[in-house]
Amino acid sequence: MYSMFDLLFETPSYRQVYVISDSEMKELKKNQHQEELDEITKQKVGLEDAFKAQLKHLEEREKEVKKELKVLSASKDK
Repeated sequence: MYSMFDLLFETPSYRQVYVISDSEMKELKKNQHQEELDEITKQKVGLEDAFKAQLKHLEEREKEVKKELKVLSASKDK
């Protein structure tokens, strides 16, 4: 049976550390920023497409409702 004390000393309490040059760090940051920019662009395109689809749906529904109102108004006048 293990105690908490045993677990404390069995588990390494360190993390690996990587040392990179300034130029590698700049390249890493550049790549991360480019990935973020690509994701932002992708999300914008997706949102614009969704907006256009929703707008088209609402415009079609608006036409249907206006047509139904016209029919109902015409039948009410008779």
